Amino acid sequence: MDWNALKVFLAVEQAGSLAGAAQVLGVNPSTVFRRLNAFEKDVGARLFERLPGGYALTPMGEELRDIANRVDGAFNDMERRIVGRDVQPSGKVRITAPNNLAYRYLPDYLAGLNRDYPDITVELLVSNQEVNMSTRQADIAVRVTETPPEHLVGRKVRSIGWSVYASQAYRENHGVPASLEDLQYHKLIGASGGMQHLPAFVWLERKLAHCIGARSDDLVAMSWLAQSGHGLALLPDDQQRPELEALFTFPPGRSSELWLLTHTDLRHVERIKLVMRYLADAFMEAEL
Repeated sequence: MDWNALKVFLAVEQAGSLAGAAQVLGVNPSTVFRRLNAFEKDVGARLFERLPGGYALTPMGEELRDIANRVDGAFNDMERRIVGRDVQPSGKVRITAPNNLAYRYLPDYLAGLNRDYPDITVELLVSNQEVNMSTRQADIAVRVTETPPEHLVGRKVRSIGWSVYASQAYRENHGVPASLEDLQYHKLIGASGGMQHLPAFVWLERKLAHCIGARSDDLVAMSWLAQSGHGLALLPDDQQRPELEALFTFPPGRSSELWLLTHTDLRHVERIKLVMRYLADAFMEAEL
């Protein structure tokens, strides 16, 4: 059985669509469609029901999925063990990072890394979601979290505080608060979606929900809403930039912990260790 065909099958099963599978595999949806049809012909059975909402496994597909996942795990384990013996500071390193860190900080850090180690090629994946490090979707994860996944190893490189931020337009039109107590007299930017569970926004909903005039499920978007004068924003200090002024610290936000993480099988790979050490030094020296 063709291993590449199994990869297509698993990608469609996990994504639920041809387009999603194509994005994961880095090919065109038409290629995925053609390969999947050829695979079903080889197997002699339909593996997916083509539904309006996407692709759903047939009973035969469910049986094959369990087998394919075991094969996939064995191949990935073999790859990690082979890569783990690499001791040369060269090759590709995939880094996943949330959007603000990926946009504002990592490009400069990686430019310095490239000058010092030109044989290391970096692939930067911008995502706030947890990726499957076991399948080497990424080699290094830059994450802000209080509880890093137990199956990953790494180090906490720094804490990031929170502050109340205002734009010049807001300051000129509405003045600024001097303390947490003064926030009740101002328009505030709140959270929606997955951001609502963060301590800063739990506090905001409990104390000052009536002051919220705009919401977002993304911290970068909140900072731009604040820049445009929609209200004051409660943000981690890595969001600070010249267009926003930090008025005072925001203790209810607590401190965010910045971690660099990798899979346990890759922790001794020379290029992985080197990149993690380089980024750790850069983040520790940065003014966040």
